[in-house]
Amino acid sequence: MTTKLGYSALRRFTTTHLLPKVCLVALTLPFLASATTSMVVARENENANAPYEIGLWGDLPYSDAQEVGVTRLIDDMNSQKLSFTVHNGDLKAGSNSLCDNALYTKALGYFNALEAPAAFTPGDNDWTDCDRPSNGGFNSLERLDYERLVFFSTNFSLGQRRLAQEVPTAQMCLGVNGAVPCIENRRWTVGRVTYATLNIQGSCNNLCDTAPNSTEYTARNAANIAWMKETFRVAKENNSAAVMLISQANPGWDQTDQTRAPLRDPKTLVQTDGQPDGFKDFLLALRDQAIAFRKPIAYVHGDSHYFRIDKPFLDVQGRRIENFTRVETFGNNAANGTNDVQWVKVSVDPRSREVFSYQPQIIPSNRVAVPAP
Repeated sequence: MTTKLGYSALRRFTTTHLLPKVCLVALTLPFLASATTSMVVARENENANAPYEIGLWGDLPYSDAQEVGVTRLIDDMNSQKLSFTVHNGDLKAGSNSLCDNALYTKALGYFNALEAPAAFTPGDNDWTDCDRPSNGGFNSLERLDYERLVFFSTNFSLGQRRLAQEVPTAQMCLGVNGAVPCIENRRWTVGRVTYATLNIQGSCNNLCDTAPNSTEYTARNAANIAWMKETFRVAKENNSAAVMLISQANPGWDQTDQTRAPLRDPKTLVQTDGQPDGFKDFLLALRDQAIAFRKPIAYVHGDSHYFRIDKPFLDVQGRRIENFTRVETFGNNAANGTNDVQWVKVSVDPRSREVFSYQPQIIPSNRVAVPAP
């Protein structure tokens, strides 16, 4: 059930419940006591190859009906003893819904109602689109600053159990008052798998829509590329069995999906639909890293609200990059209420060849077209 705590109480909850119960690789965080670090390392060494399960969701809720569905989704996740969960952005609809402070307080309540550690990466509906008149005409950078305060003020995840995360310290992104660290980007390791979130946005990655901001995009894009490259470096140094990256935007991968994503030449990765391209440079860098890493890579996103698992990434010769898998989570289907208020369970086994296996979780009480048996 969703918590009813007010914002102040939720902030106290966020900063005091810091005891993760999953097996984590210890991160070098100066404020962690050495005894705690030693304990976590010992547990991880014993269980590095143990399989576990995680939950992925995003682009929810977009309506009152979906808010009800999300409480059922949270209950369903809580029933499955997950190691952690990740919401890949978009906490509300992009039009005719306000980006007021109450939005983020409500979302914080959802995340802290999850028993497992809960990670989150922002979505365009949360900040870049907040300058739309129908969203309240906010300054989008101010809204991102506020998200950083609400969701990212510590080096730990959200959720009732907490997961230690690496956080950037270089001031590579922008806030209302100038350069700031991109603290919404996170990295953590569970078992022998490295995970990272990246603040990559739909709506052309802030290069189009009501008030595009190319200066903000340029800074954040450089920061995202640096964080992604560093993530692969860390994964190699740790001998990780796989990497999972999570962001909001569907960047478009080829010419096949014009109803849901930008069209681009899959060999050159140049966008071909005439719209501003906020993704090419990142995709080029990601392709190089994916080929060099060789081991399994999962790239998780939302944005286009169409559950799928496929392999759309090609090399410069047009050959499928075999170790790369795209995972798009379920998302809003406002016309059908809770029809797509579902989540994806990922089984992670570092000992297996592909490491990740996926199972959509269709919550019986959220079924619309076909009632549960």
